[in-house]
Formats: sequence, C-alpha cells, structure tokens
Amino acid sequence: MDPLRYFAAYPPGLQQQVRELIDGQRLDGYLQQRYPGRHQIRSDKALYDYAMAIKQQYLRSAPSPNKVVFQNRLDAARTILGLNTAISRVQGGRLKASREIRIASFFKDAPPEFLEMVVVHELAHLREFDHGKAFYSLCCHMLPDYHQIEFDLRLYLVWHQRQLGAAPAPD
Repeated sequence: MDPLRYFAAYPPGLQQQVRELIDGQRLDGYLQQRYPGRHQIRSDKALYDYAMAIKQQYLRSAPSPNKVVFQNRLDAARTILGLNTAISRVQGGRLKASREIRIASFFKDAPPEFLEMVVVHELAHLREFDHGKAFYSLCCHMLPDYHQIEFDLRLYLVWHQRQLGAAPAPD
C-alpha cells in the first residue's frame, strides 16, 4: 500500500514532509502527542445523540437524520469514512424520505477529534450536497480547525494501515 495515496491532492512539498514523518518512524509520536484521548461513544444511540447535539447547535433549520449509526461494512482503508443517504419509501399515496448517516465503526476506537470531524462532514451534507466552497465553509464554521484535523486523520489512516500490516497473522 502506498501511504501517500491519502495525500495525492496535496502539494509535493507537503507529501515529502509526510514521507519523512513516516520513514523516520515519527508518525506514532506525532499522533499520540496531538490526539492522546479516546472518546466514550460506543453505541448507535450515543452516536445519534452526539450528532444531534452538533446539528442542533449549528444546523437547526436543516432536516434531521432519522438514523445515525456505526457501520461495520464501511472501509476506512478505502477512505469511506461516512455515508449520508436519503432513502425514499412509498407510504400510502405519499413518498416519504428517510435520511441516514452511517459512520465507519473504525471511529469507535479513534480519537474524539476524528469522530467529530467525520460527523461534522456528514452533517454538513444535510445542507450542502456537493464538496464545494460553501460545504467546506460550513464544515469550518462547525469545526474551526476542520482542515488540520482532516489532514491528521489521513496520517492516522496511514498509521492504522501500517499497524495492521505489522500485526502477526492469526492462527
């Protein structure tokens, strides 16, 4: 696995700094220093309550999701960290839309800043559908250091993949 695939859109100078951080085996220390804590959100109900508190604070007029859950099938290694879906169902003569946010269960054991970043990202999709300037402006409004946390999350994904590669095979 090429660890720089998470940084393909970044400038070459920044990619070189990431490569040096990885090759110098300083990635673990960097992440531990910046993100020492772990959150206590383990259940779908706790995740829903957490997401709704953020939504209530910043997006009162946006439609509320019907469900916010951890999803085992989302693959953080392929950068599917969260999913925002609208499912339409026919009820009688009407069409009823149900909004769902699914967060990769990978974030149950991640630092709280990374979970918050992904939840903020998915909540921003309630108001802005595309990843445009307005979308990222909204993300930064809800989480002022959104871009730094997103960058560090990419480093965390590299670190996690390297940990999985270093783990012994199960018997």
